Amino acid sequence: MSETVIHFFKEYREWAIIISLVLNIVVGILGVVPTVFITAANIMFFGFWNGTILSFIGEALGAIAAFLLYRRGFKQISRDKLKGYPRVVRLLEARGKEAFLLILSLRLLPFVPSGFVTFASAIGAVSAGTFIIASSIGKLPALVLEAYSVYNVTEWNTEGKVILGIAAVVGLYIFVSKRKK
Repeated sequence: MSETVIHFFKEYREWAIIISLVLNIVVGILGVVPTVFITAANIMFFGFWNGTILSFIGEALGAIAAFLLYRRGFKQISRDKLKGYPRVVRLLEARGKEAFLLILSLRLLPFVPSGFVTFASAIGAVSAGTFIIASSIGKLPALVLEAYSVYNVTEWNTEGKVILGIAAVVGLYIFVSKRKK
């Protein structure tokens, strides 16, 4: 997938930044597609720091666009259906500092899907400003770690080999443990 994106970057050099941002926004709205292939393409095409910064801006814009669309389209319908889930209701009811800290902490946890955090925030009581700031700050550590990993894997250096080895072991463990059930 990254190769396809890089091909578009090369084919439309003058539009490469816009293409990257639009792809991140679309992925943010979809909420279930990982952004790692865009991050990889950005790093390979624009370099480590420029690619990482562009990925951060794109992911932030994607989260903002998704938040605004979800808020407009799903707020009342979803809130009615989620009333039976007390922990979700807590996030939905959160405001101010509590909402900020909840969103920030959920963004920092790598196993919490980004789309879920955005969707729950959008249908909740949190303000757009609080969401944008907490979400953007929370995305930074994960994105830097993702960029570092992608860079080292694509460079195929020692760190990249270790990262792939660990990912393979974790993936194998998950696969085997699910098959036992």
